[in-house]
Amino acid sequence: MSTTGAHADPLAALGSLPGVAESVESVRKAVDRVYGHRIMRRRSNEITSEAALRGARGSAALSGADWALEEVRRRTDFSAGDEERTVGAALRLTAEAGQLLSIWRQSPLRVLARLHLVAAAGKDDEIGRPRQDGEPVDEPLVELPLPDADEVAGRLEGLSGLIVAGGSAPALVTAAVVHGELLALRPFTSHNGLVARTAERIVLVGSGLDPKSICPAEVGHAELGRAAYLAALDGYVSGTPDGMAAWIAHCGKAVVLGARESTAVCEALQRGAA
Repeated sequence: MSTTGAHADPLAALGSLPGVAESVESVRKAVDRVYGHRIMRRRSNEITSEAALRGARGSAALSGADWALEEVRRRTDFSAGDEERTVGAALRLTAEAGQLLSIWRQSPLRVLARLHLVAAAGKDDEIGRPRQDGEPVDEPLVELPLPDADEVAGRLEGLSGLIVAGGSAPALVTAAVVHGELLALRPFTSHNGLVARTAERIVLVGSGLDPKSICPAEVGHAELGRAAYLAALDGYVSGTPDGMAAWIAHCGKAVVLGARESTAVCEALQRGAA
């Protein structure tokens, strides 16, 4: 997405695209439904913890480590292989996201750098900063043309400016644009998908739409599948009104499915307490 243009609030302008208002409304209803569940009054911390675990599992699955939930829950060592490291990175990012909410609106680029540092968990020079020209990118899921370092820097600055300026765009629209832009740019040498999905979560939580972080969009993205995820991303990268609307709608479906997952958790806890 180009974040420049004549419109004073380009994110808000996306809210008027065909079908976007309906996506925003369906997300709001789904989130309200789980927040209104009886069990939330007494056990919201448990729902938040379970949503974090399931969200991390879903994000890791999209990055090539599609483990069963109970396997993620059982493991304690995530250092032995590529899949283990991917799951470990997803878990660390989910834990870190809540610590960065207050910084996001003032310094989103600082938050993104921190997320990459946490995900990569290393001391190499390229960790925690945008990639430079000539540095390879390890992101096997996304095979779109890779923007050069100057374009990445310019578009990150533009995205940061929009976030810091605020505006009237619905949380879903802002979250979808942040997610899509990071996937399109792949600004880091690794872990871009995990970082992008964590940034989406930060927007949804920090906006007040999902303040307790109980509607993990990552669960929905994984449930919808890689093929649908990449097809929707193609729409985002195209920059066309229909393509942008399709990506936002896809992200909306993911949030709805995440909310449904936590509603099921609430129901299970309620049955256990009965």
